[in-house]
Amino acid sequence: MRLSSARDEWFNAYYRPGDGTNRHCESLALVGPYQSTERVRGVAGLVSETIGAHVRSVVERLPADLFAFGNHLYHPDSNDLWREVAEWSVFQLAYLRGPKMYAKKHAKAEFVAMAVLYRYRRQHQGGQSAAPDPLPTPEAFRTFLDYTYGVELDARNWDREWEEFVQACFTACNDLDKMALGPVAGLLRAMKCAA
Repeated sequence: MRLSSARDEWFNAYYRPGDGTNRHCESLALVGPYQSTERVRGVAGLVSETIGAHVRSVVERLPADLFAFGNHLYHPDSNDLWREVAEWSVFQLAYLRGPKMYAKKHAKAEFVAMAVLYRYRRQHQGGQSAAPDPLPTPEAFRTFLDYTYGVELDARNWDREWEEFVQACFTACNDLDKMALGPVAGLLRAMKCAA
């Protein structure tokens, strides 16, 4: 039995390989929507399904914010609800830990938290947290915010104005990630000990 990281197992628990898009579209055109039972081929498929069932059981017992955060990062399908809850969770955690802000900065800070979550997700996709930062410089970060959300941040005093909050958002992402992956990692440790 080969168990990988908690991130990989989260993804694998929900991933369903199909026979291919063309075959699916062809069957929809011929008979319309239908329900079929997927076949698991071989013992390796059965073991993978069993591990996936245990992981799904652990994931679905997480609190709603951690469930949404983890699914936004590691689930094979995307969902706007999970993304919005994850963005809200990151912003709330970073805001509560950081210094208080004026209303004008508070409104922009929500978009900064969204962009930090985007960066965090892109860096941690693939399971081993080895992807490069898609927005490595403050200039790239500000350009992304302006292009994606229409929020302009002043380039002057970047370190004083935003660097601390960006770091607080990354810390919040790390903390939420640890809390979401902790139960899955515990399950994998127990499975490795039992094997």
